[in-house]
Amino acid sequence: MSKADQLGAGRFGGAVRPVSARRQAVAAATGVPTDGIAPPTELPPHRISLNPDNPRSSLGDLTDLTGSLTTHGQKQAITVMNRDAYTKANPERETDLEPDTTHVVIDGSSRLAAAREAGLPTIKVMVSDDQGATSEELLESALVANIHRQDLDELDEARALQRLLAIHGSQTALAKRLHRSQGWVSQRLALLNLTPQLQARIGQDPVDLLRAVGSKPHEQQEAALEELKAARADKTAAHQASKRKKPSLPEEEPTYYDVIEEPEQPRTPTRDTPPSEAVPEPRTSSTPNTKPQALPRLPYDDGVFIAMHLIRKMSPPEFAKMLAILNDHQNQRDSTTTTPDQ
Repeated sequence: MSKADQLGAGRFGGAVRPVSARRQAVAAATGVPTDGIAPPTELPPHRISLNPDNPRSSLGDLTDLTGSLTTHGQKQAITVMNRDAYTKANPERETDLEPDTTHVVIDGSSRLAAAREAGLPTIKVMVSDDQGATSEELLESALVANIHRQDLDELDEARALQRLLAIHGSQTALAKRLHRSQGWVSQRLALLNLTPQLQARIGQDPVDLLRAVGSKPHEQQEAALEELKAARADKTAAHQASKRKKPSLPEEEPTYYDVIEEPEQPRTPTRDTPPSEAVPEPRTSSTPNTKPQALPRLPYDDGVFIAMHLIRKMSPPEFAKMLAILNDHQNQRDSTTTTPDQ
């Protein structure tokens, strides 16, 4: 039987229900049961204390969240513990709790603060006293719930990981606990090794570059960061230039060449040349008394040019006919120039 079954409905009644995806992530890292917890109930916001172990140094601007709660209501319950269960696991924190409160928020500090700003009379909660039997487990529950959010400030995330590292002893053990890679943990902890000047630039300079220089000695970090930024800028500029550059097109060939024939004797087709493939007579002007128009002359001394020109301009059937005639002609020339051996 799970702890949820043993606890029943808790102090607020009702049957158990499946946990959220985020709650499952917390459970995977902390060992809290995942088969179900007490269903949401409601408490006045002023009866719930903010968590002293919340890793967020600031809850940020709550204007949008407050407006959403006012307009659309609360969609997701927050997770809280009974105050006595919290102080039993973490007695040194009792004086840090807000007075006249009966519960402590574990997951949902921003929603609790926004509910207070919105003046909501009650807020939906899930009560779970299984967040941890010791102060370390309790701290881990609060930290893991925030780390799995993507909007956690980078430095707050690094500080939370550092506190978890003190609990688990090594980056490898912590990474396994969070279902992350050891490199993921190491990169984020590197921000804590930055100089105060560079830490102040988080949010201005790319955070991945700041993480990359965090492992270097303080006196080298500034120069290393500028080198990485310059290299990235050069790469970006080269990429943009390659996108703007259009592929060069070959020069446009003249669309038409008129073959100006030199005067020659009429050619009689050979017996091997089919009548249908006889070479046509040169063109003559159909307009009487009209001076022939000067047309560009084919470069007869450039066989490659003429061949490429005909490949581009001639239809496949006509090109095949031309090749047949040229092959026959070449064969005849070869036969007349070859000296017999006998």
